[in-house]
Amino acid sequence: MSSLIAKYNVPGPRYTSYPTVPFWSTAAFTQGGWQQRLTTAFANSNYADGISLYVHLPYCESLCTFCGCNKRVTKNHDVETPYINALLNEWQMYCDWLPERPRIAELHFGGGTPSFFSPTELSRLLTGLFRDADLADKPDFGWEGHPNNTTHDHLKTLYDFGFRRVSFGVQDYDPLVQQAIHRHQPFSNVQRVTEQAREIGYTSISHDLVFGLPFQQTSSIRQTVAQTLSLRPDRISFYSYAHVPWIKGNGQRGFKDADLPTADQKRGLYETGRALFEAGGYTEIGMDHFALPHDSLHQAMQAGTLHRNFMGYTTTRTDVLLGLGVSSISDVGTAFMQNEKDLATYLTRVTAGELPVLRGHLLTRDDVIIRRLILDIMCRFETNWSTTDWTPDAWAMISLQLDDMRDDGLLDYDETGLWVRAKGQPFLRTICMVFDQYLTTSPVLEKPVFSQTV
Repeated sequence: MSSLIAKYNVPGPRYTSYPTVPFWSTAAFTQGGWQQRLTTAFANSNYADGISLYVHLPYCESLCTFCGCNKRVTKNHDVETPYINALLNEWQMYCDWLPERPRIAELHFGGGTPSFFSPTELSRLLTGLFRDADLADKPDFGWEGHPNNTTHDHLKTLYDFGFRRVSFGVQDYDPLVQQAIHRHQPFSNVQRVTEQAREIGYTSISHDLVFGLPFQQTSSIRQTVAQTLSLRPDRISFYSYAHVPWIKGNGQRGFKDADLPTADQKRGLYETGRALFEAGGYTEIGMDHFALPHDSLHQAMQAGTLHRNFMGYTTTRTDVLLGLGVSSISDVGTAFMQNEKDLATYLTRVTAGELPVLRGHLLTRDDVIIRRLILDIMCRFETNWSTTDWTPDAWAMISLQLDDMRDDGLLDYDETGLWVRAKGQPFLRTICMVFDQYLTTSPVLEKPVFSQTV
């Protein structure tokens, strides 16, 4: 494994989209083209499948130095009302020109810290979202809560609006690690919100852990996993720490690179955690996720219906995903669009009645084909293709790399498709990179963009 990590641990995308954001062809993108593709996808799927809705709530009361998300750190809660107003204004713009009432099949609140917002403001947001929309059959609603500031009122308010999934950010229980990442969070708070959510009636409770953090040791992973298993969450996310200190506004300056585990040590932390999770009855789902057999994520993996989008792994697949809020990304199958990433600019544009479009990408035929292949690999560890999908030159380059990976025991493939072996699952992102035409044909990026793949 050590030699494979040295060979395949390279900077690469996480593939929540294809093409990935740095390679979006914004020169060919227009808001009119985006809206046309959105309208077409919506008309074809809204009645049958509904839409997905992601709402970005960016505020945090303190800065966690492991986080690469778009956030604004403040203790001033006066920001809640104008931001909720902006979200509702943005949603109203969509509802005004869509040809019929949206049917919401999936709704997710992410951040930032959604529990930064008061239950009253969250209730006002949801009332406004549902005023101009209907719910699809068996909708799937989830949100992210910080154990230190999530209250019983938060949990009950969102439950009453139909939320049945909640994920709590844990990261690591080791005090030294928590100090390095500025995430001071006792086990008692996680236990409290987990038990409260279960008592209220949430059917899927997730704990989010991170491996590869500064000062993390095998012993701390064992202790963190043991404490996690004692609470028996339905799902566990075991994310690879993405070290991307070059991102503007990122807090990843609170520790030195030398404080991070090496690539081999980092993979060892994951293998330790995975063995303990599996011994506890959890099944590995896709990449970096685990679930108990009764959970819908596990059932979707078994049924071959697991999906992946900008929210990560999901059990709901719709043709339309609308992102509301600063930096949110929308996906309509053949086009992507991202909102303004600067909070002040986002608020100004939405307040002026302008859709806050920053950039986007209109997918080509080849993009759609490769997107499906990568999605299959990330969700099912296999994919298939037609010989007409590739030019002879492209196939020669792809097969050369696949031959090398097959020789290393990572996968099997033939002229019809590819199957990832268990040995290759740690290298899913690197395997997907074989098919990424933008990595090989686009100009070299001027600055670092991607975290390491392992």
